[in-house]
Formats: sequence, C-alpha cells, structure tokens
Amino acid sequence: MAAAAWPLSAVAGFLPASLSLTLLVTTLVVVLVLGAAAVFFEHIRKIGCTHSLERSAVSDAFFEDPNSLKKVPCPSIFDPPEKYISLIVPAYNEEHRLPEALAETLNYLKQRSAADKSFSYEVLIVDDGSTDYTSKVAFNFIKQHKIDNVRVLLLGKNHGKGEAVRKGMLHSRGELLLMLDADGATKVTDLEKLEHQVHALAKKVKSSTGASTSSSQKLSDVEIAVFGSRAHLEKQALATRKWYRNFLMKGFHLVVLLTAGAGIRDTQCGFKMFTRAAARKLFTNIRLKRWCFDVEIVYLCKHLRIPMVEVSVSWTEIPGSKVRMTSILHMVFELLLIKVGYGLGIWKIYS
Repeated sequence: MAAAAWPLSAVAGFLPASLSLTLLVTTLVVVLVLGAAAVFFEHIRKIGCTHSLERSAVSDAFFEDPNSLKKVPCPSIFDPPEKYISLIVPAYNEEHRLPEALAETLNYLKQRSAADKSFSYEVLIVDDGSTDYTSKVAFNFIKQHKIDNVRVLLLGKNHGKGEAVRKGMLHSRGELLLMLDADGATKVTDLEKLEHQVHALAKKVKSSTGASTSSSQKLSDVEIAVFGSRAHLEKQALATRKWYRNFLMKGFHLVVLLTAGAGIRDTQCGFKMFTRAAARKLFTNIRLKRWCFDVEIVYLCKHLRIPMVEVSVSWTEIPGSKVRMTSILHMVFELLLIKVGYGLGIWKIYS
C-alpha cells in the first residue's frame, strides 16, 4: 500500500527556515497572480457577452418632447439617413458648461441651414446619468429649437463617455456623424475641416471603386473616419503642464502606440467625424464604455480597413474637466483589455 502523502507542514520541517518562508511567499504570489488572471479574463468574457446581448437586443429607447409631451421613437443607425449631419454631445454633470457650448453650436448650424437649404442637422445630447440639472438645460434647448433639431437621450445611470457616444451614434439620423465634447473646447466651426476631409476621401474611394459604382454611391455609404487632433499644440502643452503630468501622458501615449499602433497621434481628442456606414460598423463593435473607447475606435478602423485621417483643430482648456490622475490608471487597464480581448480572439470583430 502506497504511503500517504506528507503534509506540507511536515515537508517544511525538513527545510531551512529561510527556504520555507521563500516557498510560502512564492506559493502565495503564484496563487494571487493566477487568481487575478482568472478574474481579469472573466471580466473580458463578461464584456464580450454583454456586447453580444446588446447587439441582438431590440432598442426600446425614446426621446421625450417637452413641447408636445409625447415620446418620439429612437431611430436606428441601420435606418436610411434623414439629416445631413448629426452632432452627438455626451454630457455628464454639465449644467454649467453645456449652455454656452450648445448656444454657439446651434447658432452656427442655423446660419448654415439658412444659407444652404440642403444642409439639415440634429444635435443629440446624451445625458449620461447626470445628478445635476444637465437634462433640464438640454430640454430647454428643445423647447427653443424643436425636437426635430435637438434631442435628448437619457441613460438613467452613469455608464461612461464611451457608452454615451455609442448610444448617441446608434440613434442618430445623419449622413455624417460628429462627436464633440459638451465643454465647447473645440470650436464647432472646425467641423468644416473634418467635413472637407470626409468629402475628399469619399471622392478618392469612389474613384478607386470604378465609374459604375461611384455615381450611385451615397456619401453615407462610404466608410470614412476623420479625427480632430491637438497634436500640433503638444509643445505648448508640455511647457505649461507639471513634469509628472507630462511623464504620465508620455507613458500613456506609449501604451496607446503599443495597443493600437501608429497612425493617429492624438486619439483622445473629443472631436471626431464618421460617415454613417463607418459609424455603423464601429459603434456596433465597440466594447469599452469609459475612457479608452477612442483608442478602440482606432484599433477597429485598422482591422475593418476603414480609411482614417487626422486633422488639426483649435482647442481651448475649459475648467471643469472630469479627467483625474487616477483616470490614467483606468485608461491603462482599458488598453490592456483591448490588447487581450481582441488579441486572443475573445472579442470578435463583426464586419
């Protein structure tokens, strides 16, 4: 009969005290690492499962019209476009910064619409579970400009900027879709720079597909992404920021480079434009809900072969930023999710 296995304590009795302690510490470290890895991979798996459910779910979201007190059904990104451009504004506790930015945006859009009858627009404010009067401010703009031009989507609870942008994109009506921050850090007139690049790239894409398809292909059917960029302001920013912030940002940019690759210098600028076809592919694939969804967009553009270009835009520092030093750690964690989730094939990319 085989001898019973000796307990670990009995084996440890024959080992020197220092070696026993080393063995114990090593075992604990291995157990902790394996446990953390198991939790991490389970987290990635859950994100993938949640995304699969969201893709197949039928949306019951609606817009509230404060003028008629009726509920307006949300359109889908899969519907044909009804407007030339949609502006998606994610907002979380923006009661103070939103009014000025919205007023400037709507004045510009009204002027363009008056000068060009073919220019139609909508502004979609996505309230990401604000605890202040952000929704009240937004609904006041609907009263002034009608629900056909201004709409508010209430998410109920805070999900993160990425989720707010995703929901806005999926329920917009434009041929072109522009995401922009609620603080007005980038002038809305700069959308013309992005718009010009979209049309220029669309012309190239159409000419490359041949004359037979180029004449019938609509702008909304061409897949293009144009990223606003503050990279040209980097030297000025480095000179004014504290050294440790510069160190952290440089480190973050390095991790972004390793995750998404080269091509876009400023992934985090909140001023980006997509054609409807590009937005349909990107925002039905996106998983991240908070900080690094921008990097995921770049990653997806490369893997879906969606042409993208970076355009310099104006940018002004507006007090009240939601980004904190601890946000950098969350960003790095999300970049790791991208690398592992897509790299190991846990997250599928649907084309």
